[in-house]
Amino acid sequence: MADAPAQKGLSNKLDKKRKRQADDSTKQDKPEAAPAASAPADGPSKKKRKQKKNKKQQAEHDARMQGRQDGIDQSIGKMDGRLLADYFAQRAKKADKELSAVELNDLSVPDYAFLDTSSFTESRHLDKLPDFLKAFAPKGADLSKASEEKGTPHTLVVAGAGLRAADVVRSLRTFQSKETIVGKLFAKHIKLEEAKQFLERARMGIGAGTPARISDLIESGTLKLNELERIVIDGSHIDQKQRGIFDMRETHLPLLKLLTRPELRERYDAGKKKLKILIF
Repeated sequence: MADAPAQKGLSNKLDKKRKRQADDSTKQDKPEAAPAASAPADGPSKKKRKQKKNKKQQAEHDARMQGRQDGIDQSIGKMDGRLLADYFAQRAKKADKELSAVELNDLSVPDYAFLDTSSFTESRHLDKLPDFLKAFAPKGADLSKASEEKGTPHTLVVAGAGLRAADVVRSLRTFQSKETIVGKLFAKHIKLEEAKQFLERARMGIGAGTPARISDLIESGTLKLNELERIVIDGSHIDQKQRGIFDMRETHLPLLKLLTRPELRERYDAGKKKLKILIF
């Protein structure tokens, strides 16, 4: 009987040992919790860069909108040749993001092609366009005169749409006479064949139209460039949707293709028959 308590104590120890072994075994069988997925190392930095880029673009957009009042983008008239060349290139990239570096270079207008018109401090509304042309014409030049050769203007005014080009024609009638006419070089209500026939019989000192139609008439041979002295772009005008000729793909790319035609490009830096681009 004396051994009974000892046996009971030994039994208790064995039970406790088995219980500990069972607990240890359970802990080992449990799968370890997977470590929390760590965020990509460059995640936050990418997000910050994107936010910074968006903030910069918004600031540029806001600055441009502040300069757009009463149907005029006032910032355009303040740019010199270098800024305009850069601006044209930027708008080309935005209009067609798939353009290659070679294509962009082919569509680039050199800074020396532009005549600096930032000294013109009056408004850029159409009623001031005749004054604008006079201000940058050679001293003593008569803009109402035209070449004896039919369809040979000294000035082309390029607008973003046919209706706007029609308004431009009306604003320039002060330069029209019995001998010369301000030509309508746009597609609105005027078929291409009709425009060709007009150029074949009319003496025209100034013509106003859209980029695509002007290019078509040059291709046809009826619009001649040998006496062209200036290309005036209706660049400050914006429509009710706050869009100008440089903001829309359907107008800006045809404009660049017109301005970079080989027969025009070679004359931007020529001597006697130098050609200049003016932004109104």
